[in-house]
Amino acid sequence: MPRRAGMLPELKLDDIVRLRKTHPCGSTDWKVVRLGADIGLVCLGCGHRVLMERRKLVKSMKKLNPPDVITNNQ
Repeated sequence: MPRRAGMLPELKLDDIVRLRKTHPCGSTDWKVVRLGADIGLVCLGCGHRVLMERRKLVKSMKKLNPPDVITNNQ
């Protein structure tokens, strides 16, 4: 199904999301641990947990990887 403008990407549990800004620990990669209106994320660098609104997450997202892709913190 083609994506239309304004559609939000489909997130799944355990997906790895790369955000634009780095976390204070130096990591940019986060794991999706909760889905809903708010998305729960865990930092892969230090384990810090945050809840983020879905639309805010989409704006700050740089890349979305399936859970089987192991990413580097570079």
